[in-house]
Amino acid sequence: MKKLWIAILLLASFATVCLATDKVEAPDACKHCGMNRTKFAHSRMVVTYTDGSSTGTCSINCAVTDMKASKKEIKSLQVADFNSKKLIDAKTATWVIGGSIKGVMTKTPKWAFAEKAEAEAFISSNGGTLVAFDALLKAAEKDEAERAMQMKHMEHKGHSGHMM
Repeated sequence: MKKLWIAILLLASFATVCLATDKVEAPDACKHCGMNRTKFAHSRMVVTYTDGSSTGTCSINCAVTDMKASKKEIKSLQVADFNSKKLIDAKTATWVIGGSIKGVMTKTPKWAFAEKAEAEAFISSNGGTLVAFDALLKAAEKDEAERAMQMKHMEHKGHSGHMM
């Protein structure tokens, strides 16, 4: 009986350690859209500014929103590798845009890979195109601008015909 309890405690300890390693760096939720960053660990980003502050987001799209709103100088930009979920340098990552897997906070999916071969394997299975970081950033900025316009339109539509 004592061995059974020891085995149960060891198993519970192991499960706790495994679950803890799946948790991502703070914050838990993206400050721009509220999405769970652990659930979307494969697309999350961390923007670090030269003043020492940083922001964790769910995706490149929310990172662009943050960079635009902060107007601070960027020290580093990290993104999760799609497969391993480990943070890598966003500027040197191999990026895939498009494909059949639904994107995070955008209608145009954008995924980062640590290795070009992994990105090419992804494209073989799911479609998409390899893009350089600058082209990816422009696409994300365009998506962010379109989303902002849609939100503005929705706000305007919601207030039309109402008198105060």
